[in-house]
Amino acid sequence: MGSGQVTEQLDWNGKKVTVAGLGVSGIPAARVLHGLGALVTVVNDGDDERSRAQAAELEAEGITVRLGDGATLPSGTELIVTTPGWRPDKPLFTAAAEAGVEIWGDVELAWRLRGPGAAPWLAVTGTNGKTTTVRMLASILEAAGLRTAAVGNIGVSLLDAVLGEEPYDVLAVELSSYQLHWAPSVRAHSATVLNLAPDHLDWHGSMEAYAADKGRIYEGNQVACVYNVADPATEDLVREADVEEGCRAIGFTLGTPGPSQLGVVEGILVDRAFVPNRQKNAQELAEVADVQPPAPHNIANALAAAALARAFGVEAKAVRDGLKAFRPDPHRIELVEEIGGVTYVDDSKATNTHAAEASLAAYDPIVWIAGGLAKGATFDELVQKSAKRLRGAVLIGADRALIREALARHAPEVPVVDLDRTDTGAMSEAVREAAGLARPGDTVLLAPACASMDMFTNYNKRGEAFADAVRALAATGDA
Repeated sequence: MGSGQVTEQLDWNGKKVTVAGLGVSGIPAARVLHGLGALVTVVNDGDDERSRAQAAELEAEGITVRLGDGATLPSGTELIVTTPGWRPDKPLFTAAAEAGVEIWGDVELAWRLRGPGAAPWLAVTGTNGKTTTVRMLASILEAAGLRTAAVGNIGVSLLDAVLGEEPYDVLAVELSSYQLHWAPSVRAHSATVLNLAPDHLDWHGSMEAYAADKGRIYEGNQVACVYNVADPATEDLVREADVEEGCRAIGFTLGTPGPSQLGVVEGILVDRAFVPNRQKNAQELAEVADVQPPAPHNIANALAAAALARAFGVEAKAVRDGLKAFRPDPHRIELVEEIGGVTYVDDSKATNTHAAEASLAAYDPIVWIAGGLAKGATFDELVQKSAKRLRGAVLIGADRALIREALARHAPEVPVVDLDRTDTGAMSEAVREAAGLARPGDTVLLAPACASMDMFTNYNKRGEAFADAVRALAATGDA
């Protein structure tokens, strides 16, 4: 089935649909289904003040809500639509499987509701870099004069995008492993898995199951399955996918590209995939300097975005213009200040070891601020790969001992400051300690390799605390 085609339209009138969860995708799904004439029941585990307020709004619209009971399958349920965060081993889903009831995610619902002439999807997943790549892709598509939006796990909700009055030419779609798990019918025009590293294993149950869910993004691709040459597991997923006849495997690499690849030659991003006579020819797309920041993993993101855009027929000039116009989100390798020859960089978004490894690979030498909630991660491999770049380390957060022990094993010569506090004010002390370790030419890098919730509401707040502390340091002239 081609991604521009429309799936068979269902008759929703009177269909009994259970929506699992009152989350950011559950509430819109319930409203959309109710509007289509379905008999909607929302079930939710929580029964707190916020849930009750949300439930009251939905019930006023004629939607049934059951709070504090997300385990029992409502009588007569013909379909479940779940929010992405609900794990596959929930009792509700076990009961649904036993009753022969299908389970869709919000992405699957959006796919099934697309109308005639629906915009094709250019889809992106991966352990790290999804949001940046999708936003780069949308910037390139806009530079080509196409009506587009960054949707899915970010930006405009997919349901709004497919049901809204504004017609799109193409959608740049970010899909998480959770969303892909519950989206069996999605068929993209072209798609990429940027990278694969252990993440969300508590949800998926195993690395194999996690990888398999990521690999679903390639199923039924029409034009290109874009993979990471440096991460063979992504190419393996392409090989395993059942794609449309004529769909090509396109690699991206930070090295010199071979035929059917995009890569880098002497500071230039080049395309040897979507050119005539790719055995001999290459098309210049942009300069490395056009990508901000030009860190290695961000260049990889740019190449993946460029490959998807080129698969859609976008000209080289629009790739350059789109990458030049793009600015990363806050807290993603964001330059905060330079003080006394020391650069301070906020990559609070590096919430796992894979992201932190990419961040650490972009600088040398580094005073590393790390720590937080490890979520079951181990740090030996990260420290081994990054040890030679480290001037020092300042550790914060609940699970900092795990990083301290990895540093003692693999980088015993690196000085470590272990801050035995988890209050939000610890970040100011961490920045001061890092400044004391740093020398002119060094980078003080916040790349925690951990989640933030032990000390902060989210990674944004952690990044803001770092930036505030750095600016306070600059104002006092203590650096």
